[in-house]
Amino acid sequence: MFSPSDRLRSIWTQAVSLGWPVAVQQTLNTLMRTVDILVTGFFSPAAVAAIGLADLYSRLPLRVGMGLGSGAIALSSQETGRGAGVTRDRAVTQALLLGLLAGLPLAAVGLLFSEPLISVLGATATVARTGGTYLAIVLAVAPLRIVGFVGARALQGTGDTRTPMAVNGTATLLNIVLSVALGLGVAGAPRLGIVGVGIATAVGRTVEAVALVGVILSPRVSLSLARPRGLLLTRQLLAVSVPDIVGGLSTELARFPFNSLVLLFGTEANAAYHIANRVYQQFTAPLFRAFRTVSSILVGQELGAGRPDDARYAAYAICGLSLATLGVAGGLLFAFAGPLATVFTDDLATIGYAADFNRAFAVAMVFIGVYFPFSGSLKGAGDTRTPFWAGVVGSYVFLLGASYLLAVTLGYGIVGVYVGIVLSYVARAAIVGARMGGRDWTDLAARMIDERAAADGDRDDRTDRRG
Repeated sequence: MFSPSDRLRSIWTQAVSLGWPVAVQQTLNTLMRTVDILVTGFFSPAAVAAIGLADLYSRLPLRVGMGLGSGAIALSSQETGRGAGVTRDRAVTQALLLGLLAGLPLAAVGLLFSEPLISVLGATATVARTGGTYLAIVLAVAPLRIVGFVGARALQGTGDTRTPMAVNGTATLLNIVLSVALGLGVAGAPRLGIVGVGIATAVGRTVEAVALVGVILSPRVSLSLARPRGLLLTRQLLAVSVPDIVGGLSTELARFPFNSLVLLFGTEANAAYHIANRVYQQFTAPLFRAFRTVSSILVGQELGAGRPDDARYAAYAICGLSLATLGVAGGLLFAFAGPLATVFTDDLATIGYAADFNRAFAVAMVFIGVYFPFSGSLKGAGDTRTPFWAGVVGSYVFLLGASYLLAVTLGYGIVGVYVGIVLSYVARAAIVGARMGGRDWTDLAARMIDERAAADGDRDDRTDRRG
């Protein structure tokens, strides 16, 4: 028997071992986006505006991929814990097929309507034309972008986080190199401008998807592809994935009115928010996303093995590690809020606003440290509805509603927006925390596992996992 300290140390060791590749992967993904923006900045302000507007739409495949990825990692981790490799392989195959099919309409819309989609946002004819070309190229590979994301999450569910890191890292570095080469015409490559940046993204995402499917087909990993049988796995995948997809899209929609709200306080305030958001994403997102993924993996595997009490312990242990890590990150972000803002601008007014936004994100880091590992744990159990409602309440009731009430109605100005940002994460953490405090979230996983076991004829394995 493990002593309490040994048990905690064991969970934390597993979390670090599984989490650092995810953190590296997320860091590279964020860096790729930063490089794309920097390269585009060499062309013209119109090019920057074009890629910015196009990205509002190009994030749709990402959100669909993240949603289907939640279904893939939940079933993959649970079936890995249960030792049911064949069912796991069928579930992953179904998730990949669903991802491919879900991306086809997005690709069609991009190819047919990309320029009007940019125009409807109020862009000039030049920006609409340039952004439309970029958007068409990026959405053309939407099916592969989603497949790549689902494949990575499926592998992570088995406990293999290093292979997705290696594949994604290679594809991302290729993307960065091609963005510089094709965008700026470096090393003998043609100077294609924003079109080159779009081609680089398309090539990188295609390489990632093909490589991940190739890895799954190879004997190198335990995961494989298997012919789907019946619709039970499809139904379970959709039950887990759809709330996550809808929640992600609703979060994206909330960005539009929130940006308009911040703009009420001037262009400098709006620019400062985007600077602070970039700092927040670059330096802390790899950490909290790693904790979310690790929670999904370990909790899902423990539930699959029929150990709900161990799953609960793992969830709280990872949350404790997340709080400690992100608490330190938040402290550093608060202490260096001003200097970090000066990296992006030399405008004094913008620096002042950005420093305050940085401090708001720093204070919120405590609640972020609770929200992400707990939401990951719930997703590992197949519960994506609670994180969905947490996101909706956090985004619309507090990020938008409370910010507007405090900043405009009650007259507290931009300070009200800072408070709204913090409250949005307080609400998210409270909602998922309340759900984690109950015991019925593990029952959902048990019911899903029992359904799959019965469908497989694996009735001897249908032990009571409700604990």
